[in-house]
Amino acid sequence: MDSNKILIAYYSRKGQNYVSGDIVNLPVGNTEVVAKKIQAIKGGDLFYIDTIKPYPADYMQTTEVAKVELRQNARPELNDSVKNMDYYDTIYLGYPNWWGTFPMAVSTFLESYDFSGKTIIPFCTHEGSGMGGERDIKKLCPNTTVLKGIALHGSTVTSADKMIQSWLNH
Repeated sequence: MDSNKILIAYYSRKGQNYVSGDIVNLPVGNTEVVAKKIQAIKGGDLFYIDTIKPYPADYMQTTEVAKVELRQNARPELNDSVKNMDYYDTIYLGYPNWWGTFPMAVSTFLESYDFSGKTIIPFCTHEGSGMGGERDIKKLCPNTTVLKGIALHGSTVTSADKMIQSWLNH
């Protein structure tokens, strides 16, 4: 796989997060930690999926906003776009598991490009809910190859190097 044709696109939440039963303040979101580990191993370019309207600083308020967005099938507007998406063959797509799938900003991202003929490899962080979103990626990108993703417990991402390396080698 040509590392120059890899894009690592991710949504990640820093600040207040639920970790091992407590609300803690994370200087870097768990999904971003994983995205940077993938880049260190595979190379490629990073793209942060960022919404124009920020989520509330309070974690519990964010979960409520996320629930409403999911119910309404919302498409939050993004701050930036990938200027040269045609260049990339492989997209590692990262996100936290929110209500069984990815944040709706990831839907906005997926609907902003034609991924036909490309490969999307999801990675997900969670605090017990496991992998989510793979079915939704296939629904939003029907002409795309979606490979088996990895779900990482958010509280373990800083020490998950071997697990990530093993997943990337398969």
